[in-house]
Amino acid sequence: MTLKTRCLIGLVVLSIVDAVIPVPIVGLILIFVILQKPPWFYKLLSELYEA
Repeated sequence: MTLKTRCLIGLVVLSIVDAVIPVPIVGLILIFVILQKPPWFYKLLSELYEA
């Protein structure tokens, strides 16, 4: 399974969870990524844009 497919599946799962649970999980993850700048996010982006 390619990285793009895994990202798409993860986003679909997060959006379903976000629709079912009233707490905006995707928004919280976005705030975490913007404030903390985790290394896994940079790695994910570099792998996505290399392909």
